[in-house]
Amino acid sequence: MPYFDAASSAPLHPVARQALLAALDEGWADPARLYREGRRARLLLDAAREAAAEAVGCRPDELTFTPSGTLAVHSGISGALAGRRRVGRHLVVSAVEHSSVLHAASTHTAGGGEVTEVAVDRSGAVSAPEFARALRTDTALACLQSANHEVGTEQPVARVAEACRAAEVPLLVDAAQSLGWGPVPEGWSLLTASAHKWGGPSGVGLLAVRKGTRFAVRGPADERESGRSAGFENLPAVVAAAASLRAVRAEAAAEAARLRALVGRIRAGVPELVPDVEVVGDPVRRLPHLVTFSCLYVDGETLLHELDRAGFSVSSGSSCTSSTLTPSHVLKAMGVLSEGNVRVSLPRGTTDEDVDRFLDVLPRTVAEVRERLGAPVPDPGEAAGGDCLVVDARGKRCPVPVIELAKVIGQVPRGGTVTVLSDDEAARLDIPAWCAMREQEYVGEEPADRGSAYTVRRLT
Repeated sequence: MPYFDAASSAPLHPVARQALLAALDEGWADPARLYREGRRARLLLDAAREAAAEAVGCRPDELTFTPSGTLAVHSGISGALAGRRRVGRHLVVSAVEHSSVLHAASTHTAGGGEVTEVAVDRSGAVSAPEFARALRTDTALACLQSANHEVGTEQPVARVAEACRAAEVPLLVDAAQSLGWGPVPEGWSLLTASAHKWGGPSGVGLLAVRKGTRFAVRGPADERESGRSAGFENLPAVVAAAASLRAVRAEAAAEAARLRALVGRIRAGVPELVPDVEVVGDPVRRLPHLVTFSCLYVDGETLLHELDRAGFSVSSGSSCTSSTLTPSHVLKAMGVLSEGNVRVSLPRGTTDEDVDRFLDVLPRTVAEVRERLGAPVPDPGEAAGGDCLVVDARGKRCPVPVIELAKVIGQVPRGGTVTVLSDDEAARLDIPAWCAMREQEYVGEEPADRGSAYTVRRLT
């Protein structure tokens, strides 16, 4: 069964498995003790730190192992903000950061701090000049991911780092998605990552803090990991994480080229095989193994279940798969279609045959889901109604409001309008995206009783 969700968690690398089993036998003692077993454990810990630091591009004494990537982010942000509290309490982040960064930003705001979110373009990338303009004299920290976890777009880290250096603002880079593929460009002050993203075991994060970066640990102090991560190290997992990082980086160039070609086939093939699809993310400056697309008139949760039944494990940022019924903050910030969203992230070892079968299964699966939902025929036909129609889709969730719009657009003459009443947050993204895809005019949104009114003018 092809597993196509490596961006969530990559399968355990064989080297990680071997290192983990060996370390369970040799690294169970306390590395802080001076007796034989403790010294042996200390040697394993030091070797793991050196290997991970080499991959990150920092000194071993700048690297801390944490119990997760999320904790590395939270500790990095809180420690950097506390270390520069005399400078100010202003934090700058991109609008598409991982939720761990945005949660830390919300906590900072709740505590009286100020946060500026830098917008992104439709590819999901920030503008380096715009990011630079967000920096102020009271900015204590800036955060920018190396590559986006949902759409794969690489960020202009080097140019943003240069702007931060000129403004004397430390830059924290979340490298969770990219570190297994190569080093992050120079210029960062803090860096975080998570081992299970590159094929290491879960429960190991990395936090690197450059010498000279002001940093104050928040919470009770601990003598382990330079005081930045409390508690007894999970030494076997740490050893396996470092060993697998070294292994995947040795394979990265060849495997990236191979997976980039497979992803290229998906990017090109899906729009040809499935009508009314939007492929999102930068087509060039992207992670080699990840592609995201959204399908009109599709319930994302149903689509994921049907693909799972067909033997493919994929994920989604669609509001249709969310318990909150709100679209992914990444897709929302990009202003792209959210309904029927599918993220495919290929693990190492994915074959041509796996991709061939996916491209064979996907069109049938999407067609079946659309038929089940009563999706319209692509050509709306000629006008059969008045100049203005109102569709009440309140209480109906993604993708039903857009389906109802598409069903009736042909009933108004060219120049006529359809107003969709909806209380679904996804409609704010999906109706304008439908207009762009079907060459209709999106007039705008107005408040309405129990929701919003979205007006569309028929052009074609």
